Amino acid sequence: MATDRAIQVIDRQPWLEPLADRLQSMLNDTFTAAGPVGQEVADALHGRWLAHPLHPVLTDIPIGSWTTAAVLDALEEMSGNRALGRGADAAIGLGIIGALGAAITGMTDWRHTEGRSRRLGMAHGLLNTGALALYTTSMILRRFQARRAGRGVAALGYVVANTAAYLGGHLVFGEQIGVDHTAAQVPPAQFVPVLPEAELPEHQLRRVMADSMPVLLLRRGEKIYAIAETCSHQGGPLSEGKLEDLSVVCPWHGSRFALDSGRVLNGPSTFPQPCFETRVKDGHIEVRAARS
Repeated sequence: MATDRAIQVIDRQPWLEPLADRLQSMLNDTFTAAGPVGQEVADALHGRWLAHPLHPVLTDIPIGSWTTAAVLDALEEMSGNRALGRGADAAIGLGIIGALGAAITGMTDWRHTEGRSRRLGMAHGLLNTGALALYTTSMILRRFQARRAGRGVAALGYVVANTAAYLGGHLVFGEQIGVDHTAAQVPPAQFVPVLPEAELPEHQLRRVMADSMPVLLLRRGEKIYAIAETCSHQGGPLSEGKLEDLSVVCPWHGSRFALDSGRVLNGPSTFPQPCFETRVKDGHIEVRAARS
């Protein structure tokens, strides 16, 4: 398909990699330098408080606003009704504000990508920056009463914005960025044995299989904790992560999860880890999906 070929062409652009390196390093250094405050800001921009990525929520604002503006611009062109033009101007202004929010949250999410996803994300961001610049130019032209030129620039911006939106959709559905990587895993509804009790030492993370689902175990005294072992952010192996008190830090991008509940303590993940009930029966540790 033509769209698949276009994505392949974008992915092969050699200049995207060094540009992505510099921008990603700058973003990471900025958040790291801010310390705990930087982590809180990053978590808010990721959408941890929403339990859902914030970036795709905000992208609806510019796309919806600029679609409204395109319709009103066309109606003004046909009818000469200036009131429709004022409505288009307001919609473009709202879209610009929304685009700024989407850009900030998008960059915060993008800094944890790599390889093909990082390159496509870089192109996605550059296209959106171009669309934002075109709509800002359109707004300036309208202010100086060059309305026809403003409408033309806005029409070009709409094409660029929708091209960027297509790339954004591919990042989600094709590259699996911003999705819950545990969603397709099915935890057992009934208790299943996963490990002899004697093989689970204290204070060590252990990966086991509950039917076909990877599970992370931790023993603390008589208590055994169990959550999904696949990180919900981008599928990292939590069993290779760092144990911090009663939480685990993903070795890939630093998401931190509570082992007693699976909840997200620090992003970039916004999705909690599935949690399991545990018991010991006949010398074996058994787990099943936690029941609310």
